[in-house]
Amino acid sequence: MIRFEFSFAIGAIVALVHDVVVSIGIFVLLGQELSLVTVGAILTLAGYSINDTIIVFDRIREQLKHDTRTPLNIVINTAVNATLSRTLLTSGTTLLAVMALYVFGGLAIHEFALMLLIGIAVGTYSSIFVASPIVLLFGDRTRKSIQESAAAAQV
Repeated sequence: MIRFEFSFAIGAIVALVHDVVVSIGIFVLLGQELSLVTVGAILTLAGYSINDTIIVFDRIREQLKHDTRTPLNIVINTAVNATLSRTLLTSGTTLLAVMALYVFGGLAIHEFALMLLIGIAVGTYSSIFVASPIVLLFGDRTRKSIQESAAAAQV
């Protein structure tokens, strides 16, 4: 929240909670048991997810600094499109590595790798389709109030 605006903090927190809850839900629906190993995987997933979200948010913030007149939804769309290929390539590469762990890692790492497989897919989705719209929802209100106060000051 200190580095970004309040709307970015809300988006990051909601995306992080989304990733953890959905990943645990899918894991349990697959009939797996939550253990200490899966808790470690959830913590790893949380770090991966917040890093991915921050990269998207950093691009949005950068676009906002350069373009103050463009509506927020267009700025967010441009920023997400700019990071989309990087996000998908990074997630795809990580998924390949985790898939190798899942297939060849043996029983000791099977649960950990399965949780990461689920979590990386969910985290990539949430960085783009959950966190950014929340920034738009809360950031648009902030931006409108700033524009209204600036207009009132000019009158």
